[in-house]
Amino acid sequence: MGPRRDRHSVPVDQLGALALPVGDDGMVVGVDAEGRPAVLGINRPSPYDVTLIGGLWTAQVLALRAAATGARVAVETGRAQAWTALAQAAGGGQPCITLHDVGRVPPQGASAGSPVVVIRDCGMRPPRGRVVSGPWQSVLTLLPYLSPVAPRLLEKSSLVGVQRVSPDEAAQIGRIMGLQRAEWETLSTLADGVTLWCTPGDRQFVMTQATDAETGLLGSARRMD
Repeated sequence: MGPRRDRHSVPVDQLGALALPVGDDGMVVGVDAEGRPAVLGINRPSPYDVTLIGGLWTAQVLALRAAATGARVAVETGRAQAWTALAQAAGGGQPCITLHDVGRVPPQGASAGSPVVVIRDCGMRPPRGRVVSGPWQSVLTLLPYLSPVAPRLLEKSSLVGVQRVSPDEAAQIGRIMGLQRAEWETLSTLADGVTLWCTPGDRQFVMTQATDAETGLLGSARRMD
């Protein structure tokens, strides 16, 4: 029979108070101008390419946070020494972040139960990768500055992140991405840790704030490596 209780009810005009503040699914890449979490859904059932014109620090924070969502992270890099400490510290001893020489990333076998993020840290002119984006396998390409290959990468990317660049680079990026003048002029004045994330229909400035553990491993936010 169970206990007898009154029915739970609220007036119609108070239903809005029951809304739950649930955001998008993914990893938190920082906070927006209003201090709200900015969330990136990096694990997707369709190919997803991201290009980040920015610093190693931000790319490494994203790698740690992608691993925290359950993704396996494969880093293709010509400077393994810059990633070794992070790879050893991540995953509590589990190989959730693996390092590979440029052009030597093996097939990752991504699936819905085991998504993969490939981070390409291959300098100004990254060669065409052997491992490309696919279902449940996203690829993030890090460029330290605008390079001759950047226009091709920006045009094919689903998401583009831009950190502080020179005024000339900002103007070029503005033309490629169709940014408003106020948006691209701001790119040369951005603080460390701030990224303009762009999709074909959206723009958002995001401040990446490191946790204590991330700061202890990677140091404070910086644009230059």
